Amino acid sequence: MKLSDFDFDLPEALIATRPVRPRPAARLLVAEGDAITDAHVADLGRWLRPGDRLILNDTKVIPARLSGMRHRDGSESGARIEVTLLEPVPGGQWAALVKPLKKLREGERIVFGAGLSADLVDKSEGRGHLRFNLDGTDFDAALAEAGAMPLPPYIAARRAADAQDHEDYQTVWARHAGAVAAPTASLHFDEALLAKLKAQGVETTHVTLHVGAGTFLPVKVEDVTTHRMHAEWGEVSPNAAAEIAATRAAGGRIIPVGTTALRLIETAARDTGEIAPWQGDTDIFIYPGFDFRVTDALMTNFHLPKSTLMMLVSGLMGQERIRRIYDHAVEAEYRFFSYGDASLLIPE
Repeated sequence: MKLSDFDFDLPEALIATRPVRPRPAARLLVAEGDAITDAHVADLGRWLRPGDRLILNDTKVIPARLSGMRHRDGSESGARIEVTLLEPVPGGQWAALVKPLKKLREGERIVFGAGLSADLVDKSEGRGHLRFNLDGTDFDAALAEAGAMPLPPYIAARRAADAQDHEDYQTVWARHAGAVAAPTASLHFDEALLAKLKAQGVETTHVTLHVGAGTFLPVKVEDVTTHRMHAEWGEVSPNAAAEIAATRAAGGRIIPVGTTALRLIETAARDTGEIAPWQGDTDIFIYPGFDFRVTDALMTNFHLPKSTLMMLVSGLMGQERIRRIYDHAVEAEYRFFSYGDASLLIPE
């Protein structure tokens, strides 16, 4: 299975840098069997049945991008340091991407805005470990003021994050802070759409997977089966597992909203083949030939060529089928990636 098997030509004009408004106004490509239908997210209920259950990732994106100054030897001038937080590590520190890391010495301090500063504890493998001067709610408040949302590289290369992204790049049900990338299929929902689906008899269950920056790492091996996934922390609570199991027993469909929710519930079903409570780091890698044990369909955005997410949707729908779906999406000028349009993928 070659990396080139998951490549396709994508016109740069189709890469979205802002979401549409209102959220459910985004377009929705529905692929069911051999049929492809063009619709909008607001129409989602047409393809859902009473008793179906949407699985929603309730992680909350932190404003993980910080810009600060390093002053040395009492100098008034200093060097600009850019920091992207990756994940908390034991000892109250944060692992982070620091630029330029080579010019920052261990023990030196970076001063950000809002009274926030950090000392470089150590550095290895292209990462730095930072110890901040604040913690708890004080840290959260300062980070909210000083930090910017960590937009994906393909957006950040075109424009800087701004105040609007604090709303746009967050789901309406976000509640557990820890992600440095959004579960982007979930960005298409608002409270009105959720209420409409609930009235229709569609159930929802919340799980948590803190999406890491590794989600944007390219696949560098030609034999994709040898690729090693980054690990991300997630949890399927006992209540969530019970709700999913009850829906399956009653004949309802389990439909994750986003690849993050799908990867998590499939991780939680690996041991026995049935959904179970689960907590920990998952590095599950899904590609064609994968045995889906919980997922019946998937709502997801359109993904990068040669990415692990292209491999995931190919595993769900089949490589030839996904190729036809993406050919249609490009021809019909769907908007791609994090702020783009959505698809509802229902395998045969």
